Amino acid sequence: MPGKLGRTTKQRTAILRNQASQLLWYGRIETTAARAKELRSYVEKLITKAVNTYDDVVETEVIVKDKKGKDVKTTVYKDGVKKLAARRAIMAKTYDLQEIKAFDEKKSEYKARTSIQHPLVEKLFNEIAPKYAQRKEELGQGGGYTRIYLLGQRRGDAAETAIIELV
Repeated sequence: MPGKLGRTTKQRTAILRNQASQLLWYGRIETTAARAKELRSYVEKLITKAVNTYDDVVETEVIVKDKKGKDVKTTVYKDGVKKLAARRAIMAKTYDLQEIKAFDEKKSEYKARTSIQHPLVEKLFNEIAPKYAQRKEELGQGGGYTRIYLLGQRRGDAAETAIIELV
């Protein structure tokens, strides 16, 4: 039975969603040991969903008219049924993080760099899932995507702190 972290259900799910989003985006976060242990199973389920469905892509050919009015065949890649369902489930369990505009970056450069609608989900399916799928094939094991380091007690409230990171 999962721990309740001394919070109501809404507060607990908000904490887990926020920390899962931060962990997937940055690769490691520092938190309390109890939260890290709860977060481990939450994040590993999301990564497993992505690993199992990241290569479900449907390729279709579409006829499009170019500027001169000629018909041109183009290949369109769309998510398959399983990948789309997994993507929606992951989007429901994480917050949508956006990239931050640099201080000296122009608005047009920022828009060109951040044209992706859901960068966290794209990062999960395009970077994290292929890496762990390859690891799964090489080692012959699934899971074990996170690692927890215990740091000791926090000053002030003496809570046990830990760093959780993606392996």
